[in-house]
Amino acid sequence: MVIKCCPLYSYCKYNAFNKENYEKALQSSMSSVKVICKEAGLACPVLLDTSSGLIAEFLGTYFMVFAGCGVVVVDSKRDHVIGQTGIAIVWGLVVMVMIYSVGHISGAHFNPAVTIAFASSKRFPFKNVPAYIITQILGSILASGTLRLIFNGRNNNLGATVPTGSDLQSLVLEFIITFYLMFVISSVATDDRAIGEAAGLAIGSTILLNAMFAGPISGASMNPARTLGPAIVSNQYRGLWVYILGPIVGAIAGAWAHNIIRFTDKPLAEIVKNPSILQRNIVHSV
Repeated sequence: MVIKCCPLYSYCKYNAFNKENYEKALQSSMSSVKVICKEAGLACPVLLDTSSGLIAEFLGTYFMVFAGCGVVVVDSKRDHVIGQTGIAIVWGLVVMVMIYSVGHISGAHFNPAVTIAFASSKRFPFKNVPAYIITQILGSILASGTLRLIFNGRNNNLGATVPTGSDLQSLVLEFIITFYLMFVISSVATDDRAIGEAAGLAIGSTILLNAMFAGPISGASMNPARTLGPAIVSNQYRGLWVYILGPIVGAIAGAWAHNIIRFTDKPLAEIVKNPSILQRNIVHSV
């Protein structure tokens, strides 16, 4: 079986890949390839054009921050009529929608911590990490700037995340919830035994859950770009290091934790290529 392998192989729902092909792909200079799964009889185009991927990351991060931080601004200006539950729902929904919208183009990271974690576990090429991170931060800054223009600068917070307690408390909380988030992302987006079509729902639900209980304490950032944008535009930098260190370390730990419990890196198609013990027993019993 001939397979052209894509550096973003984790996001192809057909998972027609193996480690050797992946390593070769990382060394290539392909700007665009098609991942072809012969066994499934399907051709799945996975866009690797760098500019298209960066545009997708920019738009995804922009709309995520615009909607997520926007609901925080509206809630604060309307006597908290939306509430923490409503804010958490909006964050979960916007992440889910954008994953389904551009996940097949860029991988739908929208988060420097996720990008770094994937690169650390060799599921994303290191050479693309700086461009992704810069694009994500720019998208967040522009979204925050848009909110300031819409609300005429009367709100100084713009959804910025600031510890309500001690920095240490928020640091630990951000580490744990980002670990949890990245563990889920790795499970549904990189393990071909999981249901790939449910990735957006699972990740969005995790965001919602984390925002529900951690939002009142740390703001439930889980994302350095999500924090940097509002912080830069509103000029509020208190506890900023918490939202950079905590999510990055937590995401890396979450990605590696999932790698440890995976019993194989082989795709499902390769695992079932040879008859299993159960299949052999069935054959012998017939």
